[in-house]
Amino acid sequence: MQAASRESYGLVRDRLDAQVRQAEPSALLRLADELLSIAGLLAAEPRLRRALADPSRPAADRTDLLNTVLGDRVSEQTRELAGALVGGRWSSSVDLLNAVEQLGVEALLASADRAETLASVEDDLFRFGQVVDGDRALAAALSDSTAPVDKRQELVRGLLDGKVDVVTVRLAELAVAGFGGRNFTASLSRLVELAAERRQRRVAYVTVASPLSEADEERLTATLARIYGQQVSLKVAVVPEVLGGISIQIGHDLYDGTVLRRLNQARTALTGRTR
Repeated sequence: MQAASRESYGLVRDRLDAQVRQAEPSALLRLADELLSIAGLLAAEPRLRRALADPSRPAADRTDLLNTVLGDRVSEQTRELAGALVGGRWSSSVDLLNAVEQLGVEALLASADRAETLASVEDDLFRFGQVVDGDRALAAALSDSTAPVDKRQELVRGLLDGKVDVVTVRLAELAVAGFGGRNFTASLSRLVELAAERRQRRVAYVTVASPLSEADEERLTATLARIYGQQVSLKVAVVPEVLGGISIQIGHDLYDGTVLRRLNQARTALTGRTR
C-alpha cells in the first residue's frame, strides 16, 4: 500500500482493535467472515470496487453506495468498519480490496487471540505449509490456478477440519484463494507472520539438516531476540539436503551457514578458476 492507503487502513485497524477488547471470539469470527465476504465481492466486481475507491466522489456517497449494496446482510459492526474503510482515501481500488481482506484476517486473528489459541494457529499454519511442501501432488493441487478456488478450499477443509482450530482452517482457505494477490506459499507465510505480529513477535524461519534440541531452540530464540530487540517466533524446517549447519531468515535478512551453501560456493569458485 502507498502512504495514503496505509494511513486509511491504520485508522480503521485501530477501530477494530478498540472493539476487540470487548468482543467475544464468536462475534469476531462472524465479523471476519463478513469482511472477507465483502472482499470477495470487491474482487469479483471491479466496477464496484473502483466506484468505492474513487477519490472524486464524496466519502458519504461511497459509504451510502456500500450500504445499498450490502443491505441488511451484515452486522452493524461490519457495516461500520467497512464503511470507515470505504470512506478513507485510497491510492488504488486494489489497495481498498487488500485493506478489506486484511482487516478480515485481523478479525480472525483477534478471535484466536481472545480465545487464547493464537500461538497454536500460528504454529499449525506453518506446519500445514511444511506438509504441503513435502507432498508434490498436494502442493500442485492447492497451487493449481486453473482449478476452481472452492474445490481447492474444499480439499483444505477435508485435510484440516476437526484437527486444528477453526481460525486455522479459514486462514488456510484464504491462502488457497491467494491472500493479497500472492501465491499459496507466499500467502501462507504472510498469514503466519501476521499471526506473529499480533503476538508482538517476529518470525525466524530456520532450516537445519536434523532437528534442534529444545535447549538449542531456546538459545537461538534468546540470541535472535537480543539481536532484533523483539521476541522471536521460531519456525524450524528440517531439510536433510542442506547436509549440516543452519540457515536463518528474518524478514529480508538471511544468514546461511549451511554446508550446502559452502559446497555451492566452493563449486562456483572452482568452476571460475577452470575457465
